[in-house]
Amino acid sequence: MDEFDLIRQFFVREGGAPRVPLKPGSFAGALLGPGDDCALLGATTTAAARFAVTTDLLVEGVHFFSDVDPQTLGHKALAVNLSDLAAMGARPVAYLLALALPRADIDWLEGFARGLHALADVYGIELVGGDTTRGPLTIAITALGEVDPAAALRRDRARLGDDIWVSGCLGAAAFAVRERVRGHPLAASHPARARLEQPVPRVELGLELAKLSAQGLVHAAIDLSDGLAGDLSHILARSGAALGTSVGAVLWADALPNHECLNGLIAEDQHDLMLFGGDDYELLLTAPTTGRRALERLGDLRRIGTLDTGPALRLRDGSGDERVLPNRAYQHFRSEADRL
Repeated sequence: MDEFDLIRQFFVREGGAPRVPLKPGSFAGALLGPGDDCALLGATTTAAARFAVTTDLLVEGVHFFSDVDPQTLGHKALAVNLSDLAAMGARPVAYLLALALPRADIDWLEGFARGLHALADVYGIELVGGDTTRGPLTIAITALGEVDPAAALRRDRARLGDDIWVSGCLGAAAFAVRERVRGHPLAASHPARARLEQPVPRVELGLELAKLSAQGLVHAAIDLSDGLAGDLSHILARSGAALGTSVGAVLWADALPNHECLNGLIAEDQHDLMLFGGDDYELLLTAPTTGRRALERLGDLRRIGTLDTGPALRLRDGSGDERVLPNRAYQHFRSEADRL
């Protein structure tokens, strides 16, 4: 098949995606979807709404193993983009797909498209265009969302004295990668492998946090893709630049929410996976102390530290001793073996 047959067979869906948005929205849907030079999108009808746009690139051997199930890969390729929208407090509305394939493998494409469309249907979003070509397996998705700029969760709005909160639990995906690199791949049914291959984007939580942001009860947010320490450092740097002062943070070791699959590991290994492992796709946020009650009501959030003027990022143990954490996060030009 040529690229146009491929698009028609696997990615063009008659009538578009089912319209099941998380709440009544202003996006009018795709007026023209895949198959033309551009997608035509219906205009927004809410004056406060603006488009949030994000894109992620997944490369075989860098972001996923070559033998990953194509259905889970289709899920993850979209999920990591929806996680970015969640971190901004945006409601997903549409996405584009660019796909490079070494060959048109029908079985692989059927699985990939099934995983991709299944997650898209959860949020009622449409695939509105993209591109296909021959080459090393590479997946690029661009996702569009709607958000009120005044309520958008940004990295540069943290303030000194803010609490640090995180959703869910950490370290499971990194544990799955580490075991694979060490030659002990986990079974497909293992919960850590599911966290690595089928992350759940925190879209609903992001929308609730945006409401609190509009009330001044949440200041900054980021999704955890490259590790808690590295991603929190982005907030410290961006907010420090905006404030014109140094912003540091202390994390409480005993408060870090480790996934249950880490329970058998020594504390040092647990902290290493939670702080530097990556691929958690949870939301990390900072908020004033006045936001504590509202955040506690949301559930599945844990307060894990505070922002201050101290040196960079530190980890405090149960005895009150602190150590400065290295400036270390996932880097695409280092191998998995070096990283782990």
